[in-house]
Amino acid sequence: MEFTKTRQPLRGEITIPGDKSISHRAVMFGAISDGTTEITNFLQGADCLSTISCFRKMGIEIENTPDRILVHGKGLHGLKAPEEILDAGNSGTTTRLISGILAGQNFSCELTGDASIQKRPMKRIITPLSMMDASIESIRGNDCAPLRIHGHRLHAIHYLSPVASAQVKSCVLLAGLYGDGKTSVTEPALSRNHTEIMLRSFGASLSSSKTTVSILPEPKLTGQKIQVPGDISSAAYFIAAGLIVPGSEILIKNTGINPTRDGILRVCSAMSADITRLNERTSGGEPVADLLVRYTPSLKGCVIEGDIIPSLIDEIPVIAVLAAYADGTTIIRDAQELKVKESNRLDIMVHHLSAMGADITGTDDGMIIHGGKSLKGAILDSFLDHRIAMSFAIASLAAEGATSITNAECVNISYPEFYEDLRRLTSCAAQH
Repeated sequence: MEFTKTRQPLRGEITIPGDKSISHRAVMFGAISDGTTEITNFLQGADCLSTISCFRKMGIEIENTPDRILVHGKGLHGLKAPEEILDAGNSGTTTRLISGILAGQNFSCELTGDASIQKRPMKRIITPLSMMDASIESIRGNDCAPLRIHGHRLHAIHYLSPVASAQVKSCVLLAGLYGDGKTSVTEPALSRNHTEIMLRSFGASLSSSKTTVSILPEPKLTGQKIQVPGDISSAAYFIAAGLIVPGSEILIKNTGINPTRDGILRVCSAMSADITRLNERTSGGEPVADLLVRYTPSLKGCVIEGDIIPSLIDEIPVIAVLAAYADGTTIIRDAQELKVKESNRLDIMVHHLSAMGADITGTDDGMIIHGGKSLKGAILDSFLDHRIAMSFAIASLAAEGATSITNAECVNISYPEFYEDLRRLTSCAAQH
């Protein structure tokens, strides 16, 4: 599939699909709880469907209907040995979180994923799980998937994580459910905390202090009703579009604004963006709001670094697009994690924005963007990375001439309706 777009404003309302991180966790935690978990506004993206597939292979009945997901959990020790290799597809969240659960089971299995997953670093979970006496190995000996896991009772530890990663933290906490005492994780900065919020709602005993979270083993987990808020990482593309395309005004409804995920909003504030939070509320323990975004011709460059990075790591590609259209210089530091995502997002953003005429330079851990130059259309490859494809779809909306993106269908990983929603908002603008 190829996506082609030229300059057009966006107007109207949009409801963003369910949060990917929360959708994954709802299925996983429901599967290891007693009773039924009902999930509404579940993200029907390829990554989350991979999570469903893995748990079905371990004997969990999961009903997937247009209105809701029903996960018929079998308790902390109710999973069965899969008869085939578990396939996480393109999902790093599935791979890393499910490894923590598998490490504490009473069976052995293998876990793999697509070509991208088989290149992503798994040593970051192999190390702490091994410290917990887990039997986990990289089958090819390269610290990547496929993984072989021989489950058994685990040893509780206090893990000092070298990276602020919700996937690493969640993996260790889930393994801690099967430990012999209190398991703790300390991060260098606070990563997204959806695991902590949701596990508490299911009945787990967790405590948090600054960047340390602890969990007690063998809780009685009970199925819940979960309404998944809209994914701010998906909303980020329409936030950017509304800000950079002349004549745009978009109301983005039901967006999760968890403080460990709202870095994009803090950056936009620093850039003097016109964004108003409306109807702020709480849903399932998660803060939610509607976001009114208006075209802002006077966006300003800023410095993005340090503790804010974990709260916007998935949004940095589209933030780079914003920076290219802003006045002044934007400096992004401490973002080396982007080199080991679905693609090397740092290198690709620098290369593709340069091809569109941006003044951008890559650094070891980020990029320097001198904004305000007029961008032009280009022919670009997504490298099968959903966030690259969506970021340049947005960049194209304010560029001169047409932009074509090859392998554009990879957005199905996190946002299957992305192009349809984009077309609808530009159509609404045309009718005004």
